[in-house]
Amino acid sequence: MLPRSVYCAVLLAMGTSSSSRVAAFTVPRSSTGNPNTCSTASCIASSSSKTRLYAKNPDRARMERELEDLMDRDWRAFRARLVMNEATEAKEAAAPDQSVNGINGSADGPFDERLDKQNAMGNLFAGAISSIFRSNKEAEEQAKVNALCNENDDEECSIFDGDAVGGATAFSTLPNGVDDPFLSEAELPAVVQPKNKLDKHRWAHPIPHIEPGCVLVANERLGGVFHQTVVLVIDHSESGGSTGIVINRPMQGNLQKIASETPSNVDLSLKMAFNKATVSYGGPVLAEEYSILHGYGEVEGAKKVAPGVFVGGSEELMNEVRRHNLSPNKALFVKGHAAWVPGQLGREIIKGVWYPCAVSADLILRYAGAPVDLNDNQEDLWSDILTCLGDDFAKIAKQHSGRGDMRLP
Repeated sequence: MLPRSVYCAVLLAMGTSSSSRVAAFTVPRSSTGNPNTCSTASCIASSSSKTRLYAKNPDRARMERELEDLMDRDWRAFRARLVMNEATEAKEAAAPDQSVNGINGSADGPFDERLDKQNAMGNLFAGAISSIFRSNKEAEEQAKVNALCNENDDEECSIFDGDAVGGATAFSTLPNGVDDPFLSEAELPAVVQPKNKLDKHRWAHPIPHIEPGCVLVANERLGGVFHQTVVLVIDHSESGGSTGIVINRPMQGNLQKIASETPSNVDLSLKMAFNKATVSYGGPVLAEEYSILHGYGEVEGAKKVAPGVFVGGSEELMNEVRRHNLSPNKALFVKGHAAWVPGQLGREIIKGVWYPCAVSADLILRYAGAPVDLNDNQEDLWSDILTCLGDDFAKIAKQHSGRGDMRLP
């Protein structure tokens, strides 16, 4: 994890380098010499310079994205760790026998968390005190050694041998597992190994509400165009309704093929730059329109939906492709979208139509070039997320999986 000072220094250096590439913004003087007036041409040039000066630099956006990963600043992952720990603690509390899990556990009684903490603190202080205070036997041995050295005036009894330095003797040894004697109970969780380790690549947990960046996993009984779909929520408000895009319905063929053979509203230059990009069916609303899902960064025109997940910014991304900073397969073009009027999505969730949950960025960007491993079900994102959710959701995935994501021509 990068220190905060290093993070700030990098951003400051990037800001300096980015501003050096654009013209400095100055108020141009008019021919009359009045600094408050300017000619039409000079005002336009000044306005253009100011716009470029405050524009989002793509290099900076990418660096901010990478630094966010290095510093582990994903609040969604932090929440996922809390949810995981709470689930583990609930299972431990419900277990009839805690003898193998707790320090104070035994077959005679249940696990006592308070007593467990007290035992842990006691062990820490016991080891520390034993290393500070010497036994009477050690003190006697040291006295004998000192007396012998004083009588014989032996050079081998030099202070540089270390036998009489800092209360040490020839019999002193380094203790195993030295602990901090001044460790407080509040600091104990910082040094104790966590019970669970979050896999940043694939994690998922249910959430009781709707938020931008969450996904809606279709109920196994839902039919129609949303059968076994995963919908990424882009916007949500009580007054404005909700919008989202389906992210697990890749279409056969790349952007150039699909945009040429189906009704599409996409710029020709964009289609040529991302000719090999994957296209997904996004929903039944405005099916001829496209949006772009990626993890490159919050470039100009893009919206940060969740940490590491962005929508939009196609013009800047096209320039990055031309500069060979971005591969076309690192972006997913989504054709159409889904929409709900105010209150509609909430009612559907109450009826069980959707399972709202938070998932890792790599699961969201499965078809936007995110890495995959052997634990991933690469052909069925719907089933894969349910499996990550575990418990009853994993049973649903096992019972109803099989059709996969690739269903559209």
